[in-house]
Amino acid sequence: MSNEARKSPIKFVIATVIILGTIAYLSFSGGRDNKSYYVTIGELQGMGNKAYVRHLRVAGNVAPGSIHRVGTNATFDLLEQGRKLSIVYQGSEPPPDTFKDDAQALAVGTYGHDGVFHATELQAKCASKYAPAPATPTTTATATPANH
Repeated sequence: MSNEARKSPIKFVIATVIILGTIAYLSFSGGRDNKSYYVTIGELQGMGNKAYVRHLRVAGNVAPGSIHRVGTNATFDLLEQGRKLSIVYQGSEPPPDTFKDDAQALAVGTYGHDGVFHATELQAKCASKYAPAPATPTTTATATPANH
């Protein structure tokens, strides 16, 4: 058997190991970078230094009168159980149409040392759109006593 025939399978095995190792590394590092933790405003404010290094999701209701839009960007405050969080949204898309005062909103981004949450994604749903419909008065039939 020639020396060339023995080297060919070794090259193939080495190339396969390198390719699989690269795919595994990219999968792990990409998944870690895209992972975000959901926290409440209270939890965020109590996280200490951990809050500054994690990609986070935080939700609350948009404080009435706090929305200021500039192009596709916006600044606003979220409220949750008496706590307030200032948000600066800088995304590639403008805020959704449902993003209004009192809407429930979810901001995805990072918390800055300045005490402001810097969001790159924003989702919102209009509170009135999802509120239960008002009860309509129903007519109740009056029962007539049976003749005995």
